[in-house]
Amino acid sequence: MLSRELLATLIIDFFVAFGVIIGGAIIGGIGAFLIGKPPLSVMHDLAGSLKIWAIVAAIGGTFDAITSIERGLFYGTHDDIFKTGFMIFAALCGAQAGTLLIQWIVGEALA
Repeated sequence: MLSRELLATLIIDFFVAFGVIIGGAIIGGIGAFLIGKPPLSVMHDLAGSLKIWAIVAAIGGTFDAITSIERGLFYGTHDDIFKTGFMIFAALCGAQAGTLLIQWIVGEALA
């Protein structure tokens, strides 16, 4: 069930979500500095609010995931449900890891 292609997809999903959080928070912090706001505080806020978008970006849009789940439920291809669940979980782990790294850089606990 855990083929080489699925493992590669899971790794890519993890790092795409991780990169969205890290890149978005750091670039947002630069923007905050340019307009006179505290960059670390803005990075902290962005890391928390970008999580859902990082997951959506990593799995390639929500409609593909919903279609895969529908196929699994109504057409009996249960492997699609598990693959989609693993992809969402890998993206969630990547987004959480990115958020924790930003939290470590900023030095504040995320609520």
